[in-house]
Amino acid sequence: MRRLLLPLLVVLSEVLFAEAGMLGAAMTLAATAAAGSLLALCALLAARAVPAVPHARVRTAIRDRARRTAFLPQRDPDAAGRPRPRAPGCRPVTAV
Repeated sequence: MRRLLLPLLVVLSEVLFAEAGMLGAAMTLAATAAAGSLLALCALLAARAVPAVPHARVRTAIRDRARRTAFLPQRDPDAAGRPRPRAPGCRPVTAV
């Protein structure tokens, strides 16, 4: 990763320092890059600090969730042989 970023940083620094008055832009870019790197480092350290969950526990959680599910989703409700779901209608009018 460092091999890719170093040439890019050299090219950008030459472009930014080529004109007078671009020092502020270069400092802003450097500060933004430093803040982004620090944020990425913090995210990486936080991700590594989370304990690993065994695969068996993940499978058990998925199975338990499937058992608690009250319905099975239908992928194609219009498939052949499957009745169309209908909304409840009003009661038929009868003679009094």
